[in-house]
Order: sequence, then structure tokens, then C-alpha cells
Amino acid sequence: MTPLVDLRSDTVTSPTEAMREAMRRAEVGDDQYGEDPTVRRLEELAAERLGKEAALFLPSGTMANLAAVLSHTQRGDEIIVEARAHTYLTESGGMSAVAGVIPRPVLAERGAISAAQVEAVVRTPNVHFAPTRLLCLENTHNRAGGAVMTPAQQAEVCAAGHRHGLRVHLDGARIFNAAVALGADARDLTRDADSVMFCVSKGLSAPVGSLLAGEAAFIARARRARQMLGGAMRQAGVVAAAGIVALETMIDRLAEDHRRARALAQRLAEIPGVRVDLTTVQTNIVILEVDDAPAVVDRLAAHHVLAHGLDRTAIRLVTHRHIGDAEIDRAVDAFHHVMPLTAGKS
Repeated sequence: MTPLVDLRSDTVTSPTEAMREAMRRAEVGDDQYGEDPTVRRLEELAAERLGKEAALFLPSGTMANLAAVLSHTQRGDEIIVEARAHTYLTESGGMSAVAGVIPRPVLAERGAISAAQVEAVVRTPNVHFAPTRLLCLENTHNRAGGAVMTPAQQAEVCAAGHRHGLRVHLDGARIFNAAVALGADARDLTRDADSVMFCVSKGLSAPVGSLLAGEAAFIARARRARQMLGGAMRQAGVVAAAGIVALETMIDRLAEDHRRARALAQRLAEIPGVRVDLTTVQTNIVILEVDDAPAVVDRLAAHHVLAHGLDRTAIRLVTHRHIGDAEIDRAVDAFHHVMPLTAGKS
């Protein structure tokens, strides 16, 4: 059977052998009682890596982002989000349905909300308006093709938010991809945010879990939010152990994923009918445009290449540790076979 080349997401990564062994040997306790030593070690490591006082282990990034919103806001508040942000588009409307907040979407170049945009949309106190309480950023930005915000960009926009009394939450699901791409310490990218979430289950290859970090008082509120959302776990050290291995061994290799994403984008851009803006390929995500994305995705699957269709014309490809040079060759070959069948169609 021909093996699949799975480019749908870096969430498809399986744990390394070192992770599996760490999971087998993990010392555990009841995390809901705060008694799992492996979870506590992971939380301490995450807080240290991000330069924050404390951290909290949650089952998913979506839950972690929602817990952050619940901990920063009250029902009826307004939050500023980028118009293509994961928190806004692809978290099932949780910020409104559960947290009861009103999103104020702002379309930003490469997903990076600017200080000027914050100044333009933040509400002045008025009984008629929902009060603006929170600014949400995303780095890397998924729908903007894995685009990166620099420390200077983040410092400027966070300062603008803080001038208006806003708290700032950073959806840093792939924050270590951003750090590697910039040659920066992750703390340089999280310093100015009041809270930050990152996933160990994407390019870092752990099987499950995300960390939410911030001030100790914020994390205490987030722990209560996690309980309300059903995210408190028991012997969670079994999976937290893999997260520790991820943070200790899997960050530097992300550069390989970035190199292969760039090579993939360059080669696909040469195929008639495929449109790729190479300036947007900064990390491990490639977003390309075709005339009929659903048809292309279906035909790629017939060639054992899996891609993620975003809409009628956009396709996302994500590199990760299971995608080597041979898999890139196979993906490009599949596109060469598929595109003549779809070129010119809409």
C-alpha cells in the first residue's frame, strides 16, 4: 500500500520514541487535585520558556484560548481580533457562545494587527457600546500562511492596547515556529502579552495538549475556567511527559520544516494553475490558490497526498517531522498530475 503524504496539518504528527518511553515511565497523580508531579514539571518548564509566572496544562489550544478569554473578560465585553484569526474563525464561536463576548474583527496585513488599527477601533467609554477589554493576537498566523510577527511589532501593538487599558492575549499555538524563524528566544515574542497559549501537539509532535501562561493570578482564574469547561484531568502526567520531551528536544528541528515548506512553495509556484505568494512563506505553512480547490484536494488524495482545503480557491499545506525531502518530491509530482485536470475550471 502506498504510504500517504499527509500535509493537512502538523497536528497529524505522532509522538517520538523518546516521548513514548517518557509516557510509559511517567510519575503521575491526580492533576485536578494538583498532585500530578509530571504535569507540574511541564507547567513550570512552559512558564520558564515563555518568561511568565505560571502556566496551566489543558487538553487543547481551543480550550486554552477560551479559558484565556473567560479569565480576561466579562459577558458583554468586546474583544479585538484579526479577521482571519483562529480564535474568531475556527473555534466554533466559543468566545461568544460560552464567554459571551463580542468580537471586533480587524483585517490586517499578514494577520499582524498594528498599533494604528487598535487606536482606530478601540471603544471610548460610552453607555451605548460594549466596552473593549481584550486584544487577541496570533503568532504565527495560521490563515495568513504561517506569517510571523516580530518582537518589535508585538511590543508596539501591545503597548497600544495597554494604553487603553486592554489586556492582551497571544494565541501562540506555533510560537516556537515563530521564534525559530526569527532566530529569537520565545520570551522575546511573549514578553509584552499578558497571556499566551502554545501547543505541544503540532510541530513539536506531542500527542495532545496545550499550555496557557501568564501571571499567577490570571492562571488561578484560568484553572477555574478549565474546570468549568471540563478540561481538568486526572493522571495527566502520562501525556504531560511527552510535552516535556517536546519542549526539551523538538524545537530546534522546526527549522527543517520551514526549509521544506519553502522548497515546496517554490516548486509549486512553477506549476501552471498554482498561485503562491512566496513572500508569505516564513514558517511551515504554505497557502496556495487554485481555480477549484475542492477538486484539487480530492484528486491529490487519489495520488495519496492529503491537503487541507480552506475554501473554494485556497489550499493549505503544512510541513512537519513526517514530511521529508522524498515526501516533498511526491507532493510536487502529484500536483503536476492533478493540475492539468483542473486548470481553467472554476
